[in-house]
Amino acid sequence: MKRSTIGLLIVAALIVILLISGIGTYNRLVSAETNVENKFAAIETNLQRRADLIPNLVETVKGYAAHEQEVLTAISDARARLGQARTPEEMAEADAALNSALSRLLVIVENYPNLKADTQFTRLMDELAGTENRIAVARQDYNNAVSEYNLLIRRFPSSIYAGMFGFERKELFEAREGAENAPEVKF
Repeated sequence: MKRSTIGLLIVAALIVILLISGIGTYNRLVSAETNVENKFAAIETNLQRRADLIPNLVETVKGYAAHEQEVLTAISDARARLGQARTPEEMAEADAALNSALSRLLVIVENYPNLKADTQFTRLMDELAGTENRIAVARQDYNNAVSEYNLLIRRFPSSIYAGMFGFERKELFEAREGAENAPEVKF
């Protein structure tokens, strides 16, 4: 009798240990996934901030460079694509298109010295530069959180719980292919 009672106690203790371990692992997985979602929201917020600044910038430029409609249209189109993007991949593509259009706008600005001296334009460009820095930091934070999360769901024993509860790999926020090259500007 004593041996069977000891055996049952050992089995019960093992079950309790596994249960407590499972709860802790599940909570770590939930925390990591929530952190990834939070970091992605920070990217979205900063991209929206930039998108909100762009119409003011475009309006300021229009007064000086009204005949540069193609670039201004490209900026508006890219901004709209960014607003419709939902996944990191869609956002990266839309963001690259917007960056390209903004680069072409900056080339145009070089041809208008009065525009560069305009206080409104200068202030908007400073805001845009600050926002670009925030976006870069938010992307890096997101990618770090995704890397930690993806590592957590692949490590043993958390990989077992991740599979049981449906935690799936997250995608990094990556620049599209060729983004390292400066955009080609033709007039």
